[in-house]
Amino acid sequence: MPIWINQSDGTQEIAVLLFNRFSNYCLANTVEPMRAANDALGRTAYRWRLLSLDGEPVTSSSGMQLMPDGKLSDVPGGDALFILPSYAYRTYGTPACLDALRAAARRFETLAGLDAGSWLLAEAGLLNGYSATIHFDEFDRFSERFPEVTARRERWIVDRDRMSAGGATTAFELVQHLIASTHGAAVSIEIAGLFMQGEDGDRLHEGKTPGDRRVQRALALMRGNLENILSIAELARAAGCRQRDLEGRFRRAFGATPRTVYRQLRMAEALRLVRDGDLSIAEIALRCGYADSSAFTRAFRTTYGAAPRNAKL
Repeated sequence: MPIWINQSDGTQEIAVLLFNRFSNYCLANTVEPMRAANDALGRTAYRWRLLSLDGEPVTSSSGMQLMPDGKLSDVPGGDALFILPSYAYRTYGTPACLDALRAAARRFETLAGLDAGSWLLAEAGLLNGYSATIHFDEFDRFSERFPEVTARRERWIVDRDRMSAGGATTAFELVQHLIASTHGAAVSIEIAGLFMQGEDGDRLHEGKTPGDRRVQRALALMRGNLENILSIAELARAAGCRQRDLEGRFRRAFGATPRTVYRQLRMAEALRLVRDGDLSIAEIALRCGYADSSAFTRAFRTTYGAAPRNAKL
């Protein structure tokens, strides 16, 4: 069962290895959720560096040039290395590149192939005996070229100390999963709401497994009714199930009841409004479903450990 809140300290050290013609979209979908997690947690839970093999600038598929933070061989290691070659990836499997990846595998806890990154990992022998996926356009070639790898048509895969995602959107889903695994579903829900709208966004909170349209419908209704609070019975009816059924579905998806998830969504909106600084505490309370400012302040302090007036970060 997923964990709703996980009090995890420390900072995850992440490196992203870029090649010429990398996808801006995939890169943004990798680092932006980590940036949002830092904001939501109020500390540096994730620190990332952008690298190239030689430390020289790299140019994205859309022509944007990026100066990396350094070269791969200079980084002593970290929690995860994301490999992002995107287009023209088969031209990068040189002996020097593959040797650099093998050396990095000894320094980083986890390796992740994003978009077409699994091809380079497989070519270096670093996916032998692992399950992996790749961009759907390359899946057949990948499965034929690397029989030692268990190729699976999944959006993303985590197999022990190897991860893979088949594109930009699935990279976002993978990073969301990692955040939820480390810090709990409460943080992941808050982050996904910043980037996605409606039921498509709510699907990201649940990862690949539940695919539960009733949960998605209930979440969308919660987000649309932060001021005028619906009862759990009303949410269940609108989602097409009984209240007890909905509660069980939420526990399986998030490790929390619908009431707890609803309160977290309201508190996340409250924190956003407090940080904006444009509204009074009384107005924020009303917008988040609290007629009583004192009750709102107590709930806010319970969630974030500080009164609203002290939380303007």
